[in-house]
Amino acid sequence: MNKLIRIVALTGLATLAATSVAGDLKAFVSDGCSAFPEGTTEDQRLWLHCCTDHDYAYWQGGTYKARLAADLVLRQCVATVGEKDVALLMLAGVRVGGSAFFPTAFRWGYGWPYPKFYAPLTQDQLKKIERHKKARENRAATSAPRLEVEP
Repeated sequence: MNKLIRIVALTGLATLAATSVAGDLKAFVSDGCSAFPEGTTEDQRLWLHCCTDHDYAYWQGGTYKARLAADLVLRQCVATVGEKDVALLMLAGVRVGGSAFFPTAFRWGYGWPYPKFYAPLTQDQLKKIERHKKARENRAATSAPRLEVEP
């Protein structure tokens, strides 16, 4: 009976924690490649776009499987720009340092209040992500320089 009470109590706490992280989604920010170079000495931003896309996936969070997929996409992206060894090093770094369990600014699910562990995103969370995405696209569209072409 005592064991059953503990299980029920832990389940209740887990449910409470899960509902508390459905809070506000912070605006997307990227720190580039975190504490890692963003390119080579010849092209200092060579794989920065890979890191920014990776940060976007980490900002959203979700399941452990989704994190693994995001990390593998990062590795492939960096390898595609011709840096296979760097890609493997980066993969090792994000696998070790990007856990949802660390209260860092670059953890899996960093857009949500900590703790936001591995779990499928709820419909409410997906709607919040979509609203942020649309607002970001609108800002980008309105701030883009306009090219005037003479007839």
